[in-house]
Amino acid sequence: MNEAPYNPLDRHNLGASVAEAMLERLPLPLGAVPRAEGAGVYAIYYTGDFPLYEPIAAANRDDQWRWPIYVGKAIPAGGRKGAKPTDKETRPLVSRLKEHAGSIRAVENLNIDDFFCRYLVVEDIWIPLGESLLIAKFSPIWNQMMDGFGNHAPGKGRHEGMRPRWDVIHPGRKAFDKLQPRIETAETISSEIGAYLRMAPVPPIRPRMLLDH
Repeated sequence: MNEAPYNPLDRHNLGASVAEAMLERLPLPLGAVPRAEGAGVYAIYYTGDFPLYEPIAAANRDDQWRWPIYVGKAIPAGGRKGAKPTDKETRPLVSRLKEHAGSIRAVENLNIDDFFCRYLVVEDIWIPLGESLLIAKFSPIWNQMMDGFGNHAPGKGRHEGMRPRWDVIHPGRKAFDKLQPRIETAETISSEIGAYLRMAPVPPIRPRMLLDH
């Protein structure tokens, strides 16, 4: 069997090194992310007692941190000519995590103290690839089956869109609760997600897992 020689500069391998570097970071409370300059990638972990997410929480308790509930990226914002850069422009990664913390604090059935995050400031060119590899490897439930957590609030008066699945399960974000109701009920969505989580394999604990092909 002829095996292609390993190329450390291959696009996939470079992206995987970004993901691995992030996974080596110590998880921090999502509600108390320190200030940091730059853009990058991140993963959010859940450890609480919301029944639907028990398989995920169990995989993350006791310092295991095996299964992110959400993976995302923050890319640099375009600077405004002649204007002083805002925190969102100079600290897009931390600003994005703070937005997520605000979403969780707004809803009725989640507790910010149950959420933790890993993040890594990354050179701009590698951010999308690092995010896509992390999503492909972990299949985070809020990326794959519950749209809406990462959405920005709709503009004033723009409520013709459909309420995201995330907001059906976790009501409380005022801007999203004003959107049009879904045909799916919270019970229907919960049943589908519960079945998926019962069948999904829990990511194993082993180093450098993203470099496997």
